[in-house]
Amino acid sequence: MTQSSPPRHAVVIGGSLAGLLAAAVLAEHTTVTIIDADPLPEGPAPRRGLPQARHTHLLWSGGARAIEQILPGITEDWTAAGAIRRSLPTDLVTKTAQGWIPRCGEKQFNISCSRDLLDSVVRARVTALEGVSTLQRSRVRGLEGNAARVIGVRVDTPDERDRLVTADLVVDASGRGSRARAWLQELGVTGIRQAQVDSGLVYATRIFEAPAGAHASGFPIINVQSDPRVPVPGQTATIVPIEDGQWQATLSGTRGGQPTGDPDLFIPFAKGVRDPIVGELLEGKKPLTDVAVTQGTANRRVYFEKADLPDGFFAVGDSVATFNPLYGQGMTVAAKGLLAVRLLLRSKGLAHPAIGREAQRAIAPQVSIAWDLATSQDILYPGATGMKPRAGAGLLNAYVNRLMTGATTEEALTAALFKVLTMSASPTHWLRPSVIWHVLRASDRGALKAAPLTAAERRIAGLDQEGDGVGPASPVGRAL
Repeated sequence: MTQSSPPRHAVVIGGSLAGLLAAAVLAEHTTVTIIDADPLPEGPAPRRGLPQARHTHLLWSGGARAIEQILPGITEDWTAAGAIRRSLPTDLVTKTAQGWIPRCGEKQFNISCSRDLLDSVVRARVTALEGVSTLQRSRVRGLEGNAARVIGVRVDTPDERDRLVTADLVVDASGRGSRARAWLQELGVTGIRQAQVDSGLVYATRIFEAPAGAHASGFPIINVQSDPRVPVPGQTATIVPIEDGQWQATLSGTRGGQPTGDPDLFIPFAKGVRDPIVGELLEGKKPLTDVAVTQGTANRRVYFEKADLPDGFFAVGDSVATFNPLYGQGMTVAAKGLLAVRLLLRSKGLAHPAIGREAQRAIAPQVSIAWDLATSQDILYPGATGMKPRAGAGLLNAYVNRLMTGATTEEALTAALFKVLTMSASPTHWLRPSVIWHVLRASDRGALKAAPLTAAERRIAGLDQEGDGVGPASPVGRAL
């Protein structure tokens, strides 16, 4: 913006992680107002607009690197606040659909902490940026403008009803409850298509006190996944060590096999999944919270990028697509999409004609990758509803199943698996000649028969010393 340019202003609807990152990207070019219906906590406290924060969240390395580029030094800030940087598969013990993944040297990583802590560190950084302000306890009523151009939003604030907040660009980051489609239709925008795949998944979370010495020793994440190839409800169980010496335990089940909020059934459910290790680890541990249960976890995608959007608007994060939370894709998809928007803005500037439409198209590739990965699995579960797999999906799934089988025994395929699962590379990475060569030779010969916890880890957790799954470190599979 030159000295003679008129002042510019952007509005971001929603103080979510996606909204905060959008504000950080836009703040390079303009002043930004973040509008949120709720008060934004100053520290790691719950936010009413994010009820799913009670459950396990892992930020994959693909997303962490993207946020680090937008907010340099954020990883150090997270760890200083109590988050844990976990090497993958070194610090993760997981049973995928194909079996236990051996623990080997770092291929990728994730950031483990409560969602409240993760967001609070980003929120503190973004709201301190020059030119970024917040309008809290304020609810957006709709977009101002017409089918050709959005010029702002109408807002109910604590002091004024139907206030007009003008903007050169409006970004909707209001999340799963976004009303953007309806707002755009009110302006005369039609043809905004939506798709959904719903496995009926419910997930339940309870926080426990970790055993003495667990955090100091770097106790791994534990995860038992379901097998969508078997025609039964998919059930999972996970323990994630988080800040303050706590274990965050999350259970999930698709239609016909969902967990409940009954605390007496929490550990029995965990013991009843494909391997009882999570339930065994939780046995006798002190619960610190009640059981939090969340439903309504369908994969939903709004194809904004295919519509004739008005100038001055785009959507991001859960407003564009929500994914089965077990795959841990949402935060990473939003971060990588906004990194693409930053590149676009630096190249063309905020004043470029149709910058909103181009930003929406820049976000779409990351959304498409995550959508295909999630829905191709979820549609396989009994009772799942929604769009059916594309022609040829069976052949591709067979190839991926073989790759994942090889990942249980061959380090090269373990690396290839994590490169895509952490969204550090697109699934086309799996079709590279070097990966195909290993997949053709893939075998589960010599695969682990039990969870690869070390003797020291089993001792800290209070488990017996029996079993042949003892190994030097940890694994991951498809989800979380």
